[in-house]
Amino acid sequence: MTRESTRVIHIGDRVIGGGNPILIQSMTNTKTEDVEATVRQIHQLEAAGCEIIRCTVPTMEAARALFEIKRQISVPLVADIHFDHKMAIAAIENGADKIRINPGNIGGKDKLAAVVAAAKERNIPIRVGVNSGSLEKELVEKYHGVTAQGIVESALNKVHMIEELGYENMVISIKSSDVLMCVRAHEILAEKTDYPLHVGITEAGTIISGNIKSSIGLALILNQGIGDTIRVSLTGDPVEEIKSAKLILRTLGLRKGGIEVISCPTCGRTKIDLISLANQVETMAAKYPLDIKVAVMGCAVNGPGEAKEADIGIAGGIGEGLLIKKGEIIKKIPEDQLLAVLEDELKNWGGQA
Repeated sequence: MTRESTRVIHIGDRVIGGGNPILIQSMTNTKTEDVEATVRQIHQLEAAGCEIIRCTVPTMEAARALFEIKRQISVPLVADIHFDHKMAIAAIENGADKIRINPGNIGGKDKLAAVVAAAKERNIPIRVGVNSGSLEKELVEKYHGVTAQGIVESALNKVHMIEELGYENMVISIKSSDVLMCVRAHEILAEKTDYPLHVGITEAGTIISGNIKSSIGLALILNQGIGDTIRVSLTGDPVEEIKSAKLILRTLGLRKGGIEVISCPTCGRTKIDLISLANQVETMAAKYPLDIKVAVMGCAVNGPGEAKEADIGIAGGIGEGLLIKKGEIIKKIPEDQLLAVLEDELKNWGGQA
């Protein structure tokens, strides 16, 4: 089942499934009980492009905090629940737009039924989440270890538990830190259900390893037409998750808009601090909602030619650099003015189009 034919699910004022755009999610790492800190981080994530935010709800105080958090943000809020069905109900009562649970560890059928009844009353979706690390013992034995087939069977068993309670407003999430196992599980699951899928590689790791594993895994899944919403899980600032997710979607042709920054690898010809300059350009460019390509080149000799596919670019020399448009040199600039001149060009880009 490709994303064009999955069910349409509403999360607050956002929509996933049915061929709608893939939405980017992240999760706060503040204490949800600290409303001020949590709202501050969500605003940072919103500014970076986060479209759905998840907050952990481990205490009743955290559940009650959702009410005030919701008042101060504009993206849908998902309550992440572990084990205690009372937290799920309280989160729903305090305005959560979606809840994330594992129906197998919420405390039994009666408690699950109470959670489903609360969700049904407000018609909010339930994200059924299953991780390979928590696969049931009987499925591990059945498949002789943790396998993609076992993960899928576990997830569908949980989905059936909720369906039997008369509710089908669901999103499914199956995750593993084993990239290829995770890919295979999504391929199997997509053949067996039309519920929209939230895709990610769990426990992917630090900024470097997490980005590599997430990029490979998400690309292999998304490029098959599978997946309706994504999270890049990184051990670090959640804002980095949003930057990575946007770049993955844009690279796969699944999202347009936003400046794409390209830069050359450093070599012996490089006469400027290209690494620092490229990072500064990338940070600066993120502020502008332009659908263009910007090049940052370290060599004034080959820079113009290498940047010819970019809409605009800069190339460094010895104490000075070049402003380039479509491979053509526009003017020479003192090195310490390269960034400012480029930003001025981007500020006024609309008038040049």
